[in-house]
Amino acid sequence: MGNDLRQALTALLPRLRRFGLTLTGSGSDADDLVQNLCERVLLRSDQLREHARLDAWLYGIMRNIWFDELRHRKVRRHDDMDAAAGVIGTDGEAVVEGRMTLAAVRTALGGMPTDQRTVLMLVCVDGLSYKEAAETLGVPMGTIMSRLSRARQDLHERLTAGGGVVTPFPPRDPSTLSRPAASRDKARPA
Repeated sequence: MGNDLRQALTALLPRLRRFGLTLTGSGSDADDLVQNLCERVLLRSDQLREHARLDAWLYGIMRNIWFDELRHRKVRRHDDMDAAAGVIGTDGEAVVEGRMTLAAVRTALGGMPTDQRTVLMLVCVDGLSYKEAAETLGVPMGTIMSRLSRARQDLHERLTAGGGVVTPFPPRDPSTLSRPAASRDKARPA
């Protein structure tokens, strides 16, 4: 299982780093956290249950390592989350819009409470089920659902505050929204 675990761990490194960024808010702290996680997992691989999802098990360990670190340090986060800067394309207007949207989302996420931000990333970004997220964080599934609901609402409010709506899709033509689909299709020229 040792070699299989190493390969699976290597494949999960980008997701683990992203989760580390979510927890820490710092690129350097996230890297240290992932390194500590890998060391701990490789030393204690015998604790992995065969039926457990590896990613959920790793997220739980990573979360515990981070909380232990916070208890030891008792300091605030110090860096911005800069990890996603490399995902921007090269089309001029799209690059600017993408950077503005990414900056707005990063700022909004950074201002959210850690418990909401963590649930949002686990469920919406990494695709864990509510049950898996609840097991990972050690809370009831109802807590996950309410935190996720509050996190989505909070993120929406932060992104739309001040009238500046940040949306990845352009608004639809309002004149097409009131007509049924059949009448819209008939109105289009062939």
